[in-house]
Amino acid sequence: MPRPAFVGTLHNMRHHFRRTGPGSTPLPEVWTGRASNRMQWVLAAAGAACLALGVKLAVDGNWTTGIAALLMAVIGCVAAGLMMLYGTLAFVHVDVTVDREALDVRCGHIGLPRRRIPLDQVVGADFEPRVTPHQWGGWGFRWRPDRGTAVVVRRGEGLVVTLSDGKTFTVTVDDAELAVRVIRERIRGGMSPGTVPRS
Repeated sequence: MPRPAFVGTLHNMRHHFRRTGPGSTPLPEVWTGRASNRMQWVLAAAGAACLALGVKLAVDGNWTTGIAALLMAVIGCVAAGLMMLYGTLAFVHVDVTVDREALDVRCGHIGLPRRRIPLDQVVGADFEPRVTPHQWGGWGFRWRPDRGTAVVVRRGEGLVVTLSDGKTFTVTVDDAELAVRVIRERIRGGMSPGTVPRS
């Protein structure tokens, strides 16, 4: 007696899931993740206000008396406004991509600053459940001699990669655990025999 069609379908499905590994999902060819911080828009608004104040002083100020003081006030407001705008809008969000060749990190709407790390320079990847600005001395692109570099746009989970020179790079990103799995799989495939990746 022939088996019903659905029995063969179920058998094929079980075989497919066994091939991908018990309790796991297939790893994507290209992994993408993002982290964002809406509170940065508040700081951006403050920067825009400083910039607007500088423009108003330049237009409405009395340039016949107290030129030096007025000029310093205008330059100070404009400079502070531009710095605050760039410093906040550049780190409103971060986009992270892991493909076959590299880990690519782009910040903000124009993708700058950017960090691209070839995977042949990565020897390990770890999941960090809680990354905070306090650990790195603030938001944005950070550097500490004892910890390496980081891109911090919010509190929470992050990805930490260890480079071949012993330094580390940390980035806050959602679904960082999957990114760790992808990177570990890629660097295992690219390592020479006898080399053990850091886990």
